Amino acid sequence: MKTTSRFLLLAGVCATAAFFAGCETAPGVKNPSGVPVTEMRPDERGFVAGTGVESQDLVTVTDKMARSILGIPEISRAQTKPQIVLEPVVNNTRFPINKDMFLTRIRVELNKNAIGRVSFLDREIMKTLERERALKQSGQVTASADPGVVEFRGADYFLTGKLEGLATRTSQGTGDYILYSFRLTNSRTSEIVWEDSYEIKKQGLEDAAYR
Repeated sequence: MKTTSRFLLLAGVCATAAFFAGCETAPGVKNPSGVPVTEMRPDERGFVAGTGVESQDLVTVTDKMARSILGIPEISRAQTKPQIVLEPVVNNTRFPINKDMFLTRIRVELNKNAIGRVSFLDREIMKTLERERALKQSGQVTASADPGVVEFRGADYFLTGKLEGLATRTSQGTGDYILYSFRLTNSRTSEIVWEDSYEIKKQGLEDAAYR
């Protein structure tokens, strides 16, 4: 009886300790109570990284593209403020990333640093804009400007990009080369008035999972 009671008491103590503190469930395996988080800058390479597209790549590429666009005559010497529409980015790499983040950040950087020199037309909410225009034209809502003139502006240029990759995998590790290219196209003539690119090559022992 005493042996049974002692066994039950020991089992209860272990269960309580495992619940509150995380005791050993197997030799060499521990269940920690928590894992600390390290806050880092977006342009800083972290210790959790792979050979694919990382946040520091996104920052570096978009900063370079925004500066490059502002330097071309079609933008810097334009008599009237050019109107730009963003087109989807093509992702031909093996990484399932949110590719449109590149153009979003380029747009944000240009809107922030080039006020009055370039503007972007919001085509993502065209259905909302069309519905609002119809309400104004029907007189159901009022417009702050002349209600008889409710028009959408046309694009002067289209900005788009492409991500292309070349992957290598051997018993010694994984390597990835990624080419980031972007271009600005004249909407009337189809002429490419600006194009720039950025190349990154990385190698590592293990592949990473990207979401």
